[in-house]
Amino acid sequence: MRDLTSDGITPAVISTMRETKDPRLAEILGSLVRHLHDFVRDVELTEDEWAAGVDFLTRTGHTCTPTRQEFILLSDVLGVTMLVDALGNRRPAKATQNSVLGPYFREDRPRHADGADISGGLPGTPLFFEGEVVDRDGAPVPAAAVDVWHSDADGHYDMEVSGRTGPAMRALLRTDESGHFGFRSIRPSSYPIPGDGPVGELMSATDRSLMRPAHVHLLIEAPGFQRVTTMLFPADDPYLDTDPVFGVKESLVEPYETYAADAGPCHGLTEVPYTLLRRTFVLEPLPAG
Repeated sequence: MRDLTSDGITPAVISTMRETKDPRLAEILGSLVRHLHDFVRDVELTEDEWAAGVDFLTRTGHTCTPTRQEFILLSDVLGVTMLVDALGNRRPAKATQNSVLGPYFREDRPRHADGADISGGLPGTPLFFEGEVVDRDGAPVPAAAVDVWHSDADGHYDMEVSGRTGPAMRALLRTDESGHFGFRSIRPSSYPIPGDGPVGELMSATDRSLMRPAHVHLLIEAPGFQRVTTMLFPADDPYLDTDPVFGVKESLVEPYETYAADAGPCHGLTEVPYTLLRRTFVLEPLPAG
């Protein structure tokens, strides 16, 4: 362990972990050390750059609060979150694809009946959502739990709306016997990820946009099926190709159809132009065993 060279230090560090009881932990830590050391050698990291990196990570930790997770945001903008998701959710093309959960999901969401208005009275273009949950053969999945949450017309989630104390634009719904669920709300808007912390500094330094495309989040669970965490993006959103968290998938881009109040499938249900969003969600069965 003495007089280690820049090449010899890597196997020396890994050797200190040889008594690790958990084989998976040993595999992960060994790979981490090898890749981290290779990175330092590859860029020939200087002491000042190392110190700057430590300071960045320290400030990232200090920025975290019970309602803000700057490390997850860092993982998002570096593409790690979506990479983990892609590795853990390999599904056939027919199945509804996963995307990131995001930081705005809440366990304390209200339960709503089919067709309920979940907007909380917030202003915006009315949104009518019609959903269907089926299995890979197209058979309906009844009694599936469907979580829904999204931003308002200004890109704010309910806990960010000034003066708002209760939940809005979020709900827990159940599919009926035909696998159908629906709700009314307001059309979401694109919004920036937090730019006032270390991740914002990174985005500025790399000249990347903070803007996420508009989307509706959904999390669908049913006994015997794999859980789906996904989101639906409007096809006309200008930020689809620059999403800072890399969450957009072509299969999740949908036309957000806009109609006059007296036209379309929901005519007569509102006195102003509205948006209609329809989607069928295909669940994969749990792996055998």
